[in-house]
Amino acid sequence: MKKSHDCIFAGFGGQGVLSMGQILSYAAMIENKEVSWMPAYGPEMRGGTANCIVIVSDSRISSPIVTVFDSAILLNQPSLDKFEHTIKPGGLLIYETSTIIKPPVRTDIEIVAVNAMEEARKLESKQVANVLLLGVFLALRPIVSSEAVLQALKKVLPPHRQHLLPMNENALVRGRELVEESRAAVMA
Repeated sequence: MKKSHDCIFAGFGGQGVLSMGQILSYAAMIENKEVSWMPAYGPEMRGGTANCIVIVSDSRISSPIVTVFDSAILLNQPSLDKFEHTIKPGGLLIYETSTIIKPPVRTDIEIVAVNAMEEARKLESKQVANVLLLGVFLALRPIVSSEAVLQALKKVLPPHRQHLLPMNENALVRGRELVEESRAAVMA
């Protein structure tokens, strides 16, 4: 049986949506998985809408075009409005609370609200909010390892941004910690 995971990352251009998908894709390739990364964005880029579909599979991927997803990481209200209904029942929706006014309403999926911008500010870099959300996602759906993600970050970050690797690693770890803290609070 084919084991695959279909994800969509969506938000405004400049929020790191495409980078999140690219990092996940590189990490999956490092682990010798089959991968499809399909970006889509408007001509305005920064400030316009952007999304990417990522499929990670243990076997060949027949098509990169997917209309329903196992998981969605949504960073703005237009993306939530557009993609909330495309998540499979039992799927996962992670959303950024600082940019979403009307939260998701579905009851047949797992919903995780994260104020990634605030958490990134605490790490002293709002630019790592996307990696923090990726950490949350991977804590809930460990389709690739943290080690592979860190190796992928080395490939994705351009040479003049390599000094940001420790900050990105901290964001990835903080995302996982948020999930652990949330689970601990539920257990208490």
